[in-house]
Amino acid sequence: MIYVFTGMSLLFIAIGFLVTENNAKYLLSGYNTMNENERKKVNLKTYIPYFKKFHITLGISFFVLGYLINLFNKNVAGMFLAIYPVLAYVYFVITSSKYSGGLNTKANKVGLIILIGTFIFVTGLVAYGYKENKILFDAHQIEFTGSYGGILPTQQIKNIEVKKDLPKITLKTNGFALGEIRKGYFKTKSGETVKLILNSSQKPYLLFTTSDNRKIYYSAKEQLNEELLQEIKKAIPNIPYKLNHE
Repeated sequence: MIYVFTGMSLLFIAIGFLVTENNAKYLLSGYNTMNENERKKVNLKTYIPYFKKFHITLGISFFVLGYLINLFNKNVAGMFLAIYPVLAYVYFVITSSKYSGGLNTKANKVGLIILIGTFIFVTGLVAYGYKENKILFDAHQIEFTGSYGGILPTQQIKNIEVKKDLPKITLKTNGFALGEIRKGYFKTKSGETVKLILNSSQKPYLLFTTSDNRKIYYSAKEQLNEELLQEIKKAIPNIPYKLNHE
């Protein structure tokens, strides 16, 4: 994740240096869609230095705080990665509005509403993604609850294994991934597409292989994965189990 923090931080800083008074009518979002009368109300001589200062500060603070948080808790770092920039831009729109006619102008109102809506959406998406996908099971089926969950009838399960490690993941094709949480479909180094429902980085992982060779890797958040497997074995004893921890 540190590479993501580094890349985004450099991007924020680059944006601060990229926009100038001379190219603002082409590059500055919002300003580039104004007519000449509206542009006259914007004090670029004070706005551009503030714009630059904000983005440099955002880039530096994003990297430093993200790096420190990532050292202690990767899941919190994932939330910080998604939410901090949106909050920062809400602050920017409010504080920079004095250079462009105040918050009562239509453009500033629309921008603020969009950012607040984005913040609510992103926060809800992150909260839903971090909600634990539990396993419910009986003699007839195994159900993975939550996002990217589903139901596996027992007759469609080829075997259940205990795996020490995941295969090398190279690409997320359709899913959610922040910190240690990964849910959805991912491609491995060998080109195989697997489904991950990882509520944590707890090892060993449980691997469910279906009769058509689809693979689902699961890791619980609270309960030990091996304890969970023992409960599944009691409820569904007729499924082949591999417990070699390979």
